[in-house]
Amino acid sequence: MKNLKRYLTFCLLFALCAAFTACGGGSGNGEETSAPIPDGVYSADFDTDGSMFHVNEAHNGKGILTVKDGKMTIHISLPSKNTLNLFIGTAEDAQKNGAKLLMPTVDIVTYSDGEQEEVYGFDIPVPYLDKEFDCALVGKKGNWYDHKVIVSNPVRIVEDGEYTVDVTLSGGAGKASVSSPAKITVSDGKITAEIVWSSPNYEYMTLDGVQYDRVNTEGNSTFIIPVELDREIAVSALTTAMSEPHLIDYTLFFDGSTMK
Repeated sequence: MKNLKRYLTFCLLFALCAAFTACGGGSGNGEETSAPIPDGVYSADFDTDGSMFHVNEAHNGKGILTVKDGKMTIHISLPSKNTLNLFIGTAEDAQKNGAKLLMPTVDIVTYSDGEQEEVYGFDIPVPYLDKEFDCALVGKKGNWYDHKVIVSNPVRIVEDGEYTVDVTLSGGAGKASVSSPAKITVSDGKITAEIVWSSPNYEYMTLDGVQYDRVNTEGNSTFIIPVELDREIAVSALTTAMSEPHLIDYTLFFDGSTMK
């Protein structure tokens, strides 16, 4: 009887493990990863290991990265119509029955001199950022080639206008704070934020070696500085609240998912 119970227990555990793996619970090449950045539309660098496979020069090595429901896809425009299909994986796997080939889109690119050209583009699933993955391509001669690509440096794309966004401050002695949500202004794709401190004693801020003076003379110290969303931004602020002025290091983080 004991042996029968042990056998039934083993069978149950085996069935549970098999079901768990089939549902994606195990590790392996089929494991799906969630995007490390919030849903949204970003500009991102698209780099490859080949001189013949790259983003059209009109787009300066960048593609449009879309994150939806935790899945990432980047759209790139190529230099011509010579690449007919892409495949996420190796050239060998691309030629197997049932391989899911990426089909081209027809894009129109505009060069710096105003000239336009019709080229092929592709929507490429991105399994992760800042790490190489396989992407094979086939040209008009029918030959498949292996390549490594990497997608990095995503910067959220926001239409010009005025918004509010939640901001957090860390660093210093932990006594200071900034008003949240903060007002931000987007102009020509560049973002500036109004930083309102909890004290009137800050005289200037520095960011990337540039000094920004306060923009008000009364009330809590207020500054206008350039920022990026969804990235930690290292700043320093000079306070006169102590016996001598002190330049204190802080970190700001603007949460793009809260933008209104």
